[in-house]
Amino acid sequence: MTLLAEIAEWSFLAFGLILFLSQLLAREVGYWFGRRSASRSDGQADGVGVVVGAMLGLLAFVLALTLSFASTRFGERREATLAEANAVGTAWLRAEAIGHPRGTEIARLLEDYLRLRAEFVQAPNDPAVTDALSQRTSALQTEIWGHLTALVRETPSPIAASLMAAINDSFDASTTVRFAYTFRFPPQLFWLLVGMVLLGMAALGYQLGLRNRPMRVLSALLTAMWTVVIVDIIDLGAARIGTIRTSTAVYEWTLQGFAGGTAIPPLPSRR
Repeated sequence: MTLLAEIAEWSFLAFGLILFLSQLLAREVGYWFGRRSASRSDGQADGVGVVVGAMLGLLAFVLALTLSFASTRFGERREATLAEANAVGTAWLRAEAIGHPRGTEIARLLEDYLRLRAEFVQAPNDPAVTDALSQRTSALQTEIWGHLTALVRETPSPIAASLMAAINDSFDASTTVRFAYTFRFPPQLFWLLVGMVLLGMAALGYQLGLRNRPMRVLSALLTAMWTVVIVDIIDLGAARIGTIRTSTAVYEWTLQGFAGGTAIPPLPSRR
């Protein structure tokens, strides 16, 4: 699984090609056994066809379930990043509105914090990089919380308490994002998919061998379909490999909202 993950990280095209060729090989092996058994089958081809149809139907069902599983994981990552950006944005607004030097410093640190969180989402599949980003996140959280603690002690008020709640929500949201990106596609599910696909193609080749009908073009098209679906499943389920990645646009939009600080308009003049 580790080797295949490295291949997928290097090139999903190479990963798909290996999977495609493996299925073709399994089909040819099954076809060879089918041709050898054709003389002794005595009309068993119809029964084999029923079994192969059931196997392919079960494979299609498992593919649908795993595709739903991977799509759900992708949706969870998107929702987690949106919740984190919104939480940090709320904390920044409250820090700006509190009217205290420490509030201004907290707002500045939250801007750096949001950029750091965007880097975490965009980080490659390298434990050293993600661990370093997590350590920087923890250090920045400690610094922000230190300023907040001093602010609450100096000016205890409902506004300071609301800022504390907003910052706490931001840190909790960051933990949620980290958990969502740490979750990996289960290797047992991966090998179940690959094993069922190879067995299904071998069984299909065996059936075609019994009937002495190679049908290699149609078999190759079916193999390509299975390959595309499985590659998409792995791509959706994996957080840091492949081409389907969670966008950091929500962080960028929030940072754009921070630009220029908070403008306090003058009171309208009374006539």
